[in-house]
Amino acid sequence: MITVPQKVTNFAHIIRTRRRALELTQAELAQRIGTSTPYVGYLEAAKRHPSQRVLGKLAAALSLDLRELFLLANPRVAAIAAPPVNQGIHGTPWNAFLKDARLRRAHRITDREIETLSRVATMGEVRSPRDFVYVLNVIRIALGR
Repeated sequence: MITVPQKVTNFAHIIRTRRRALELTQAELAQRIGTSTPYVGYLEAAKRHPSQRVLGKLAAALSLDLRELFLLANPRVAAIAAPPVNQGIHGTPWNAFLKDARLRRAHRITDREIETLSRVATMGEVRSPRDFVYVLNVIRIALGR
């Protein structure tokens, strides 16, 4: 499995570059991952975001590391998973999130959602209170809310 070079941070660029290095056409790659040729073009032009299924197939077809490809395709996740910024006197992002009633009201965050986010907070530190809103929105989308 080939890892993504550290200096390359653009998902679309790495897909196009790796496809060309393997001397594959967009049509050949599309056939290997079970999508259309235009869809591969959209991925390479950064006009579409791949599903988890497509990411897995791309990683396999292009012999790329799936974890690194996932982080390239989802840079916001990489930012959340990064080491926390110096917290200073304000405490952790979780504590700041809990204290920010205005933010919670603006996003209509329920007690049940707070409970779910508290579990997310135990997984590791995030960079800012707003990252909890991002995580919540991803959960809401996944649940069709």
